[in-house]
Amino acid sequence: MKPFQPKMTTASTFGGVIERIEILRSTLRWASRMERQDIQKMLKQVNELRDTVMILSRAQRFAQSSAQSGQDDDVIEPLEDLKKPATKSNRERRQGLIERNFMFEGVFGDSPKLLEAMEIAERAAPSDLPVLIEGASGTGKELMAKVVHANGRRTDKAFVSVNCGAIPDSLLESELFGHKKGAFTGASSDRKGKFESADGGTIFLDEVGELPLQGQVKLLRVLQSNEIQRVGSDHPVIVDTRIVAATNRNLLEMAREGQFREDLYYRLGVIHVSVPALRERTDEIPLLIDYFTDEAAESLKRKPVRLSPRLRTFLLGYSYPGNIRELRNILFRISCLADDIADTPHLPESIRADAATSSAEGISSTISTSLVDVKKAASDAAEKQYLILGLQEVRGTVSELARRVGMNRSHLQSLLKKHGIRSKDFRANPPSPARRKTRHPQV
Repeated sequence: MKPFQPKMTTASTFGGVIERIEILRSTLRWASRMERQDIQKMLKQVNELRDTVMILSRAQRFAQSSAQSGQDDDVIEPLEDLKKPATKSNRERRQGLIERNFMFEGVFGDSPKLLEAMEIAERAAPSDLPVLIEGASGTGKELMAKVVHANGRRTDKAFVSVNCGAIPDSLLESELFGHKKGAFTGASSDRKGKFESADGGTIFLDEVGELPLQGQVKLLRVLQSNEIQRVGSDHPVIVDTRIVAATNRNLLEMAREGQFREDLYYRLGVIHVSVPALRERTDEIPLLIDYFTDEAAESLKRKPVRLSPRLRTFLLGYSYPGNIRELRNILFRISCLADDIADTPHLPESIRADAATSSAEGISSTISTSLVDVKKAASDAAEKQYLILGLQEVRGTVSELARRVGMNRSHLQSLLKKHGIRSKDFRANPPSPARRKTRHPQV
């Protein structure tokens, strides 16, 4: 199967289309010979078209990133990886997903654990087997659920998301399965539940570990018989709904402690997908920075903010305990507070001190450390910063950096390996105009 190739292949092409859409939208706002209802209808269609173009633009950027990573793949693999049997590279695995028209639904990156999760999702998607997605809060479990839905046979049907932890116990059964008129005080009419709304499609049960035991029994019945029963009704309703659940808790441990039904755990976990934390998929951070910067600019109706080299360096190296959600919130905050260029003072106060400390990494040794060790730590910190700034300037092209500084390429690669720096992390980050004019310092 040939790889999917969008007709529009450059950022400028997408930008031109979006510009024409904006002109059309502005014209419609001031149309005087059309009824207001018709104007609103056309504006809605224009907005939907603009959103589609934005999605295509981001999908194309992801495909280009995959292609570029094969042109100058200078990532130095850890020594222990060299001992493993020869397998497909991460780039080849991601390219294989693209060629099979896999729908990524906003999931970027090519870390081994993330690729494994996407490959499992690809295999599971065409079936109707329940999928249990596990991962820390903020890692993108709902996005992975949408990946399962988008790559299955139900992609043209409804995707209904339910936050199990946000529903009061007294309303849980009504929310999930619906109710009949008069079933309880306030039930003034018949109402469909989430499972009926998702009939033929997919229901996503987020934070399923928060379900009370009574709700777990009801859910188990749906999994066993594909039937639901509205509150106040004696008649079962057959539903054809694919169940995808997610949790940030250890359900098996909860089952052993009597907090979660063991039979429900095994029913939900026919297919397990584990979403790694962002600190385990650092290659994704540059793509996510661009993605969320664009999203924030669109939401705030402003031009995308530019990041100072110091801020970008910090964002590339920060550990993100809140995972992708934390990165998104940081970039939305920065985009709101900064003018044209954002810097570390625009960061949340809780991590501003971390940014200040990271600029002097390796220098803050204790007094008991020898002077030689202190000098070495300072030298290593300066060397790492030098390499990071150099890669930012040449957009991650190792051969170009080696040429500019007059260094043997193999020696430069060994320095990158020494500091754990991966050149492809810098390929999606074009340098600011100010840095383009600055000549790189000589060694």
